Amino acid sequence: MESDPISSAMLGEPTAGMSILALALEADIVVKFVMLLLLVASLWVWAVVFEKGFRLVRLRRQTALFEQAFWSGTPLGELYRRLGKRIDHPMALMFAAGMEEWRGGPKAVSGDAQDRLVGRIGQVMQLTLEREMRGLERNVSTLATIGSAAPFVGLFGTVWGIMNSFQSIAMTKNTTLAVVAPGIAEALFATALGLLAAIPAVIAYNKISTSVDGLGDRLASFADEFGVVVSRELDSSRVVP
Repeated sequence: MESDPISSAMLGEPTAGMSILALALEADIVVKFVMLLLLVASLWVWAVVFEKGFRLVRLRRQTALFEQAFWSGTPLGELYRRLGKRIDHPMALMFAAGMEEWRGGPKAVSGDAQDRLVGRIGQVMQLTLEREMRGLERNVSTLATIGSAAPFVGLFGTVWGIMNSFQSIAMTKNTTLAVVAPGIAEALFATALGLLAAIPAVIAYNKISTSVDGLGDRLASFADEFGVVVSRELDSSRVVP
């Protein structure tokens, strides 16, 4: 005896062409475009996550090592010479920029001239900080965009798929599950892809933004500390390193 299609579907019997790959290949052209767009967005999210994650871990380790060397009591001139061309993280770049400005200034300063020199050193380090932070923040804003837009893009695909299901009902005058299932399935799949792109994007944006802000605060504090050290060196009338 032949089984009823509705009963078979409700009992969970396999239906031909209902795999995920089949859903994607047999979907309406608009739903296909939505799926492709969300898949590309998801891949972009993970690319940014891995690139920023590995970079921030490396920068935190390099920053900790440099701070240890800076406060080890090594003369600033000696530390600057040790760096040489191995300046590959923001704190070292800020230190090198401040040292170059100091070395390019007058050999002996006092009073207002000293204040201006310390101010110039602080400005140079601040500009370096801002440039490095722009590099760290690059592509992070796209995570927020994807996190907020992807669910709505998926919802558009869902609405379109459900419209196709109603059109199938109208054309066949048949309300069996076999008629409406493909459209509903592809609609729900578009929703799932939207969430698959949005959820990691939101989590990653919050995590990466917090880490970048924390590193920025650490670098800003270093700039202030370096200014204090330079001012102390000038007050003691030491030669420019």
